[in-house]
Amino acid sequence: MILIPAIDLKDGKCVRLRQGRMEDDTVFSDDPVAMAAHWVEQGARRLHLVDLNGAFAGEPVNGEIVKEIARSFPDLPIQIGGGIRSPEIIESYLKAGVQWLIIGTKAVEEPDFVTAMCKEFSGNIIVGLDARDGKVATDGWAVTTDVDVTDLAKRFQDDGVQSIVYTDISRDGMMQGVNVEATAALARAISIPVIASGGITNLEDIKALCAAADSGIEGAITGRAIYEKTLDFAEGQKLADSLTQ
Repeated sequence: MILIPAIDLKDGKCVRLRQGRMEDDTVFSDDPVAMAAHWVEQGARRLHLVDLNGAFAGEPVNGEIVKEIARSFPDLPIQIGGGIRSPEIIESYLKAGVQWLIIGTKAVEEPDFVTAMCKEFSGNIIVGLDARDGKVATDGWAVTTDVDVTDLAKRFQDDGVQSIVYTDISRDGMMQGVNVEATAALARAISIPVIASGGITNLEDIKALCAAADSGIEGAITGRAIYEKTLDFAEGQKLADSLTQ
């Protein structure tokens, strides 16, 4: 089980939102590259970057910062979401050293786009599915659809998607614990790995996720908890390693 620090980018700064609301943000750093360096020093094996402005704009807004982070840490796997809606954007990020592109809104609105991108960029595509009460949300979580998250995930498992990043919006940024049941249920329902996102607060959440790791949960993204220090990242990864080896 790998823990993945999140760096959410808004207006060039490292922030965290509550339940995806752009107006409810907390700025944790004015220097995202330095923040990336901090997590690398803490032993991060992968970074999760989100271009929050890009998620709403439908195209990269903080893309140059993402590329700078990728160039600064060439040996560190990086995944980026937010505004990934064309092959040109994907190619640009890959050339800069980003390893995985997370397709979210476009995956819901145009599932065939994911199929095409998996063929063109094999091994580099992750689908991000954000759900509220089991229904997929899009456009930076501003719109909740009537699409069932499990049904949509099954649609992508044969396309060559590397994994599914599953976010329970109701838990994200709220420090209320992970929705382990829903995450494990999704992982059991599909044949590709699931990365949990939203709600990790402390070591107990790590233990709960690790207990369900055999369902197909390969990792967990953590944000507010490691910034507000209710979870020590290095300690959390050490615990996860001890429980899932």
